[in-house]
Amino acid sequence: MTPFLVVATTIVAVLLVVAGLASTLARRQIGLVHLALAAVVEVLLVVQAVLALAAMDADTPADTPSFLGYLFGVVLIPVAGVLWARTEVTRWAGTVLAVAGASVGVMVWRLLELWEATGA
Repeated sequence: MTPFLVVATTIVAVLLVVAGLASTLARRQIGLVHLALAAVVEVLLVVQAVLALAAMDADTPADTPSFLGYLFGVVLIPVAGVLWARTEVTRWAGTVLAVAGASVGVMVWRLLELWEATGA
């Protein structure tokens, strides 16, 4: 796991949360900014997943099943959030993306914690 990518993903996820809540409070639908932020989060997550899977041979986490569950789950959250938000035609689509962004922000730090655990 790369701490730099964890921090970068967290920053973009926080921006997605802020944009989602702002559109909800303004009673607006989501726009290109929301979708672009979700896409950037997804790209960062895919890069992190590829790097983590490539590094697993040399440095395997102590709780590998939990790590892999988090790793594959976190990659699906932005996709599911965007699909749900695109079908939600009311102002609540921003809240859906905000929850997805908050979930990603928490899960990437949990992934880092699982990666760095020694198992001792």
